[in-house]
Amino acid sequence: MSADRPTMPPVRLPSDAELARDALSAPLLARAAKLARWAGEEGIPVGVGGELLAEQLRKATELLGLAGDEDGDAYAMDAWQHALDTGLVDFEEHEEEGDEGAEAGEDEPRGTAVAGEELATLTSGSPADILDLWLAGFESVLADAAAPDLGEIADRIAEGEDLDLDSLDWDPEGEADFLDGVLGNLYLLTALEQSDAEHPVPLPALAASMIVPEDMDEPTDDILEEVSDAMMRLDDQFRLLAPTGIIAYRPVDESLIEEVDGEGHVRESVDGVASDSPEEEDVSRYGMVSLTPLGLLAVRERMQEAGVEAPAVGDLADKGADALLAALPGHPGTAARAEAELWLARRTPAEAAAELLAAGRGDDPDAPSRRLACQQTLALVGAAAEPAVREVLGDRELGGLARVWLAEHGAADVPEPGEDMVFWLTIDTIAAQLAASGDTDELRGLVESLVGQHSGFFDAAWRVEHPATADVLEAMGRLHPEKKVAKEARKAAFKARSRG
Repeated sequence: MSADRPTMPPVRLPSDAELARDALSAPLLARAAKLARWAGEEGIPVGVGGELLAEQLRKATELLGLAGDEDGDAYAMDAWQHALDTGLVDFEEHEEEGDEGAEAGEDEPRGTAVAGEELATLTSGSPADILDLWLAGFESVLADAAAPDLGEIADRIAEGEDLDLDSLDWDPEGEADFLDGVLGNLYLLTALEQSDAEHPVPLPALAASMIVPEDMDEPTDDILEEVSDAMMRLDDQFRLLAPTGIIAYRPVDESLIEEVDGEGHVRESVDGVASDSPEEEDVSRYGMVSLTPLGLLAVRERMQEAGVEAPAVGDLADKGADALLAALPGHPGTAARAEAELWLARRTPAEAAAELLAAGRGDDPDAPSRRLACQQTLALVGAAAEPAVREVLGDRELGGLARVWLAEHGAADVPEPGEDMVFWLTIDTIAAQLAASGDTDELRGLVESLVGQHSGFFDAAWRVEHPATADVLEAMGRLHPEKKVAKEARKAAFKARSRG
């Protein structure tokens, strides 16, 4: 893997079978399939390009149970177009008779539409086949979402405006990149376990993540106006994408939108909504969104095609322990446990323990993180691993974590560690936690506890022959709240560096 290749945290994906069931039940594909079965083998008359004629549109809307919905015809047309785009429906145009210049009436049949070959995929295809079909349909809707509003353009042309691409103020590549960026941010929040179906992302915060510069403490009025405009654009796009099943979306409350110069704007200020954390019932009115498992699949596919490293939990199951321990420190908590469990499932406890312990050795800068990951993974292994763990009791690098494992599993005859081993394990553990999270409140509490429990802690600690000793002692000086103790830690760090 290239060192400069972008890398995302791993995501947990359901099985292909579960994802395929989700795809089949997504509103847009389910409606498209129903209309394809309605077209059947005998077919129905259609207009130019396979579009539904007025009578057929009425029947399609009724068939989908949308006759009472004010947007029912629009949903039916979208479903029909989706059926055409995905090959669930095929159509053949009729050959024109008479003068070549003669044109059929606006609602005259111009062809016949029948069920397409891909309809069989939904009933007899493999889960992978179904997902391929769903992904193709999603890509088509995504392209539509990034396109300008054709209805608005048609209205402006009807009013006599002479429009070209420049007058639309539309940048196709920029619009597609913006939407990809938004979906990428949602993906990252989901991978980091900061968002899911129970914890959707407020639309203002999502828009702000694309607009507000990272180094800006207080957004300016102009920036807030950009956030508001982005929210309106995303609201339209998410309403279009939601029926594909990629997202769960609660739209912006219509009462918050006002029309200014023919364009929608958020009536109330988004100042604070995008940055502070207002009450949930208030922010939800501005729109809430989360990626579904199908959404994770789709965005991950797009990222991989763009050259982004986007792993899934389970990718390491057949890799060696060295690859597992190198990756786990960068995994979010539940993803790390799931990855470890899948890796362990392919090995016996004895084999797994031996592999993990061997991979945990080393004095390189990443070694403490590997050993912490080793200890956390070993905690999931049963008592059958005991012989392999006992083999490293005398090892300076692994003997401490081996004793911890044996004690946690209730093993008998666990030898007491010497003071050197205790201090070496302490330095190693703090080094790993610093690498993982930096100066956290949790680590500050650990530092206070260690110093409080061991009189003369720093006098012994600076002598520990560990590559990270000086760095750990410096960190303890930063973290400890008492000036006197912090000064002792810094002095000890100086001694550790001088010794080398």
